[in-house]
Amino acid sequence: MGRLWESLPVILLLLVLLLHQSVSQGFEESESTRLVNEEVEVSNAPEIHCSRERSRAAWQIIQDYLTPFVERERYEIPKNCRLHPDNDLYRDQEHHKVHVDVFEWKCGYCKKSFNDEKFLDKHFSTRHYNLLNTTDTKCLADLCGALHCDFVLSSKKPKSKCNPPAVAKNRHLCESVANSCFPVSQGPSASRLHEHFLRQFCDAHTCTGNDKPFPRGGKKKSGVFYLAISILTLMLLPLFYLLVFLHQREKRSGTQDLRRIIKCGKKTKPS
Repeated sequence: MGRLWESLPVILLLLVLLLHQSVSQGFEESESTRLVNEEVEVSNAPEIHCSRERSRAAWQIIQDYLTPFVERERYEIPKNCRLHPDNDLYRDQEHHKVHVDVFEWKCGYCKKSFNDEKFLDKHFSTRHYNLLNTTDTKCLADLCGALHCDFVLSSKKPKSKCNPPAVAKNRHLCESVANSCFPVSQGPSASRLHEHFLRQFCDAHTCTGNDKPFPRGGKKKSGVFYLAISILTLMLLPLFYLLVFLHQREKRSGTQDLRRIIKCGKKTKPS
């Protein structure tokens, strides 16, 4: 009996993992089927030569490593700056993403639900492509070279050999962004942000390997790991108390049986 209770947490964990795998697989199959149908229905979607993934990475880098400093200076980025939100081709669609739950994403245009962000991206590309303004060059992914998107996206991959011409091109792009977005003639705030942008992004465009991107830090990350541990603890706490209760009950039951045996032994008279 004791061994059964000891193995109970392992059994429950295996059941939860199997249930999660089956549910996720079912969701993915249903979403894949839905997207195949959408692709058949909408076959005239134009091909857009702008990576959504890299645009999203560039936007996140801006939010993490530049926006906090811009807000601190109370500086308004000019619209002709390529970092301005209006110059992000996918910004409106990204604003219409609703992350309801871990396995639920909802389209803000038509309210359809998806179990993964990649399916929602595909939905945008096939159903709401007409909402994209493709008349102007507004691909934020084009700035990935200056903003070190590869450093963020490929942080766990082995580093490729440095290419001096590519590094020089990215540095020139980085400096041109700094000049157009934070012209030093616009006052002290713009001048400080211009200096910050050069140090934060442009200095790392070198083959020496001495300078790393984002040396001045950025937005503080929330403790996702500690949050997950807290949730897991709250989930396992009732199970722990249940096991303690069952153990105590089994222990009391054993004690009572022992007392009965002792009493029976005392009542039995010697022959």
